Amino acid sequence: MIINKTRNTTIAGSCKLYRNIFSKATGLMFSKQKNIVFIFRKERIVSLHMLFVFFPIDVLFLDKNKKIVEIKKNLKPWGFYSPKKKAMYVVELKAGKSSSTSVGDKIGF
Repeated sequence: MIINKTRNTTIAGSCKLYRNIFSKATGLMFSKQKNIVFIFRKERIVSLHMLFVFFPIDVLFLDKNKKIVEIKKNLKPWGFYSPKKKAMYVVELKAGKSSSTSVGDKIGF
């Protein structure tokens, strides 16, 4: 479950946690829509690609305290995105699911 602790709202009912290099490399490629949380060992710039992903997504970039530092809404299939802020957690959601979130909100999962 992914929760916006600042607003006390549920963003997604379930999610998969991706920690290893293989799951991070493949992400949503060739899969159905699902909510994913990528977990990194330290904060860094996490660039994304949407190669072989056939639906748009919203992306939340979280710092080490799970606070949103950047949001990319409606990232299109076959697109690329490089955030300006470092993140330790990257949350990928169905497009539109991040509408009730803002930079600075604290997230739990």
